[in-house]
Amino acid sequence: MMAKGKAEKHTEQVQFAAYKQFCDDTTVEKTRYIKEANEKIDMLKADIEKYTSDAAMLTKEIAGHDEDISVWGGDSKAATNVRGIDKADYDAMHKDYSESVDALQRAIAVLKKQAYDRKQSSFAQVSALRELSLIPKDAKRAIELFLAQDPQDPLAVRAPEADGYEFQSHGVIEMLEKLLDKFITERTTLEKEEMNSKHAYDMLMQDLKAQIEQATQDRTEKSETKAKKLQAKASAEGDLNDTTSTRDADQHYLNDLTATCEQKASDFESRQQLRAEEIDAITKAIEILSSSAVTGNADKYLPTMLQKGRALASLRSDMKVESQAQAAQYLRSRAEQLDSRVLSALAARVAEDPFRKVKKMLKDLLVRLMEEANEEAEHKGWCDTELATNEQTRKEKTDAVETLHADIDELEGSIAKLTEDIADLTTSVAELDKAMADATSLRQKESAENTQTGQDAQDAQTAVAQAITVLKEFYEKAGGATALVQQQPAAPAIFDAPYRGMADENGGVVGMLEVIEADFARLEADTKSSEVTAQKEYDTFMTDSKVDKAAKSKDIEHKTAKKQDESQALTAKNQDLEGTQKELDASLAYFDKLKPSCVDAGVSYDDRVARRKAEIESLQEALRILNGEDIA
Repeated sequence: MMAKGKAEKHTEQVQFAAYKQFCDDTTVEKTRYIKEANEKIDMLKADIEKYTSDAAMLTKEIAGHDEDISVWGGDSKAATNVRGIDKADYDAMHKDYSESVDALQRAIAVLKKQAYDRKQSSFAQVSALRELSLIPKDAKRAIELFLAQDPQDPLAVRAPEADGYEFQSHGVIEMLEKLLDKFITERTTLEKEEMNSKHAYDMLMQDLKAQIEQATQDRTEKSETKAKKLQAKASAEGDLNDTTSTRDADQHYLNDLTATCEQKASDFESRQQLRAEEIDAITKAIEILSSSAVTGNADKYLPTMLQKGRALASLRSDMKVESQAQAAQYLRSRAEQLDSRVLSALAARVAEDPFRKVKKMLKDLLVRLMEEANEEAEHKGWCDTELATNEQTRKEKTDAVETLHADIDELEGSIAKLTEDIADLTTSVAELDKAMADATSLRQKESAENTQTGQDAQDAQTAVAQAITVLKEFYEKAGGATALVQQQPAAPAIFDAPYRGMADENGGVVGMLEVIEADFARLEADTKSSEVTAQKEYDTFMTDSKVDKAAKSKDIEHKTAKKQDESQALTAKNQDLEGTQKELDASLAYFDKLKPSCVDAGVSYDDRVARRKAEIESLQEALRILNGEDIA
């Protein structure tokens, strides 16, 4: 009992030490989790702030790109318009030059062809030059003078012939050739200028197009980046909420654990104290039992019983040694000890024929057992390799499956939470819409009532004012009439005082009407003030509701996008799980295939090796017995 008490006390100490270690480890672990969560929360808050700042900056940059695209687009349109005007001017001028060059070439050709003998009809080619706008005035005058030479004129220097007159226009041809060279040169210059202008326009348009395309690309990229930043912000906000919830749960668990561990420590001290007192009591009991009356009898009788037991054991050992004198008996004994059918069969053969044939059989059996031992060792190595590889594969695939299950459970939980959040947000948006519609309806009704109340108050003020005016005029007239009666000397003096009407009595009526008029005026003012206040409150409510609705709608959009992403991730995880599960099933099936030859052999490998070794040693010992050698 003493030993049991000490053992239980020790066990309790070990148990509490393990529990205390658990408390310490868990406290450290949870404290670390809480610290890491706080760090993550700070990091997420910083990330959210960074995402917000980046999104705002990208919004400004996108607006800048939009402005640049608009300006460059306007420049492109303006340059195209100017280019169109310049091209039209060039085409017109180039046409004039081309027509002039063509006309000059024809005129010169005609004049040269009929250099000495020309008919009157040849003047038509030269006469057409006067219609060209590019021909200078002095050249036109020279052409006119040339055309003015009439071969039929009797005052001509030389007499005409039947076909015309002798050619005298070398100066005109030279002039036309100079004009032709001039026009060709100017047309060439015009073409070069047009080419340069077109090239400059093309380069400008190419540059504007490149700038617009680059700005458009930058705008698109920044819009995508902005969307990603906002998505990352929403995701970070979700992670922040999750991390905060987890941190709070860990803190709550840590608080509970601390309280529990402190209580357990207090209980442990109480239990240890009680056990110590119990052991002291048992110790005192042992002292009583250890008196001379008890211990004397034990010393007297117990040693004799021990000596008798040792004598019986020695006798059994001697009998066992004597039973191993003959080889057959030795093999039978070893066969029984090893449960070996091989040694049992050999024992029978040795008893019948203990000569050369038996010895050869023993040697052959020794060789076969050694070969089997080598083969089994090789098979054991192969089994160990395959089992180790298979175990590693099963472990990896099992871990992968468990991880995928955990990921899938987490995604399914997140999707369910997102679905619930989206439903709640959708309900909230619907409630906001209903609240805004109800508020609008009530505001319209209230506004109509206030308008009517104000109008009624104005009408009442007008009516009361008119009543006050009528009463005041009446009582003023009544007061005047009484004064005239007082001036009549023949009036009978039967009244104590002159009659003034009920003006004094009804002065309260006029005052009351004035109070009523003031009340209606105050009602009108209060109604207007109430209308202004109600409209302001309505505007504030509508603004706040719209902002709240926009925020909830944006949250719905973000959560819907996140739900879609997680649904896609869930599909991918399920596909990965299906493939990984197949690989795990294949490794488990291969393990089942290995078990019959490598695991479930009935006897363990070490036992088989030890048994075969014992059989070999027994055979070797039997050979020595047959050879007449002493048993070692």
